[in-house]
Amino acid sequence: MASYNCSFLLICFLAQLSVSFSGKINSLNSVPDLERSMYKVIDGFPCVRLLNLSGEIGCANPGREKVVAPVVRYGDAGIINQLSTVLLSVDEVQSFFNRVATDADFERNIGGVLIEAETNKEKLKGFSPDEKFPQSKFSPYENLTYEWNPNGSGIMWHSYNFPVFLLSENNTSVLKEVARKNEKNNRSYSQDVAEFQLVMQTTKSDTRDSDSCLKASTCLPLGGHSVWSSLPPIIESSSDIAKPTILAMATMDSASFFRDKGLGADSPLSGLIALLAAADALSHSDYLKSFKKQLVFLVLTGEAWGYLGSRRFLHELDLQSEAVAGLNSTLIETVLEIGSIGKGFDGGVKNFFVHSHSGTKVANETFNALQSAQVSLKSDNIKISAANILNPGIPPSSLMSFLNKNSQISGVILEDFDAMFANEFYHSHLDDISNINSKSIVAAASLVARSIYILATDLKNSTNLDLDAIRVNASLVEELLGCLLKCDPGLSCGLVKKYISPTDSCPSSYVGVIVTDPSSTPQPGSSSDISRFVWNFLADKTATKMENTSLNCQKGCSSQGELCIKAETDKKGVCVRSTTRYVPAFSTRLQYKSETGSWKLLSPNSSDPMSMADPVWTESNWDVIGLRVYTLQDTAYDRLILLVGLGITGFSYLAIEIFKAIVTKTLKRD
Repeated sequence: MASYNCSFLLICFLAQLSVSFSGKINSLNSVPDLERSMYKVIDGFPCVRLLNLSGEIGCANPGREKVVAPVVRYGDAGIINQLSTVLLSVDEVQSFFNRVATDADFERNIGGVLIEAETNKEKLKGFSPDEKFPQSKFSPYENLTYEWNPNGSGIMWHSYNFPVFLLSENNTSVLKEVARKNEKNNRSYSQDVAEFQLVMQTTKSDTRDSDSCLKASTCLPLGGHSVWSSLPPIIESSSDIAKPTILAMATMDSASFFRDKGLGADSPLSGLIALLAAADALSHSDYLKSFKKQLVFLVLTGEAWGYLGSRRFLHELDLQSEAVAGLNSTLIETVLEIGSIGKGFDGGVKNFFVHSHSGTKVANETFNALQSAQVSLKSDNIKISAANILNPGIPPSSLMSFLNKNSQISGVILEDFDAMFANEFYHSHLDDISNINSKSIVAAASLVARSIYILATDLKNSTNLDLDAIRVNASLVEELLGCLLKCDPGLSCGLVKKYISPTDSCPSSYVGVIVTDPSSTPQPGSSSDISRFVWNFLADKTATKMENTSLNCQKGCSSQGELCIKAETDKKGVCVRSTTRYVPAFSTRLQYKSETGSWKLLSPNSSDPMSMADPVWTESNWDVIGLRVYTLQDTAYDRLILLVGLGITGFSYLAIEIFKAIVTKTLKRD
């Protein structure tokens, strides 16, 4: 009993002090305090497991269990002869994954990978995990070896059976110190290890492609909701002769090696911001009723994953579904796509290039309209040029979907590059707000707004005073940049919160997955923050004036063509007259079965080359994703401590027994 009491007092004393894995002495008052002292939770952005009909890409733990491995620097590792967590700088990433692909012994000893946050992009020559010709299988021309993206490594399209995380700036310094400590204590009895929890349901169930994982319900299809809006609103019951349609479009989603860290500032959000700013500028025009053509804004999602949004939009047009009511594909006269335009600022001059599929009359008219818009801006600092005729065709873009559907359609793309991407960080986490110039976006938005006005009115005189009245709000562009490309203020900015209640302040350009029935009237929470913001913003900007604008939506919007906007902010909303709709964006080869809540894979349409090429992207389900580091003692040392402890316990027991015998003998003598 005396031995038990001593042990209890010793444990209580030791529980007041503890040395954490970082070497700091912490005061412990509870079990959570003890756990926080032992384990350091690391903030990071995971590479996750994605699947298609051919197999897997992305990252995951190799089995059902956590992965635990000591942290080493790649440059310091040399020959890795044990399971290790490798710490990489961004400029080491490509060489590391190239080695993984060619050295099986090296790959076998990779427990996990941690990639440092990069704060100095100027030292990098470029970093793009995408291919040199992104999504080349959807190209409408045959030259698939052309390098639009010369920095492309293609590493994001391979499968890795180990976890990979991008570290935050704060935790990069923590892991660097951990790696240095391990290197210094190379012969020590303890090491600091990283513990990865990145177990995917598709790994656990051994469903290794989209077909099998959808049947087993271990994955969900990639997708979301695109948005289109007409200016002015389309009156479906009108007896007026339908007008030719000008389709101005941009993309709202991007891709990255890391699921939630790929804003796509230049590619493609600079184009989205320019389109929104152009819509705002045109909404203030007093001459919308004089438009001889119907203007439609289209913002697509899912384009980074097999052009999901544009292909589904065209499919819905074929079906004449409710999602595209009021539109007619045969009336689309021209398509003007705003691509990557955030890097068109060079030496004070904003340079933009117009890419087109063929020199059709309408395409030439669009190019001429852009040139006339440039002249009307009365600035020598904005230049419009036709792309090099030696290019094999248009660059990777949503226009490819339209051309594959109808090779005769007239379309152009406004870009900040000619023969190859100006964006050195295409589809990477480094394509952030520091990679673009707001003046370039304002200039592109001005060109788009005025050229659309010229096309819609058949204006021949570029000096027309009406054009001078179309001015892009530079402050709005700056505000959109802060809302869509930063975490502070991010989606908590006043502009976004004017329309919606965002689920997170940090914006994400990842397309996401479709969880429920992909309806054209999505339930709250089933579409992304950015989709809902774009829908509300465009519905507001393209709305016609109503006599009573104070009507809220609590009793519904009674008149035909009315929508309820801003409903998330005060639960009341405002009724406006606008033609703005969601269009589900997911693979045309998938069908949702509402009675079972499951997905059915459809056979490809042999007459549609894009259906034949559709990879049908899905994302694996998972339970928990986590990363933490802690100190782990060598097992041999643990055995030694156990043996010493057993020895001390045995010696203590023997000493107590001897002491008891002596005391008993002494008491008997007394």
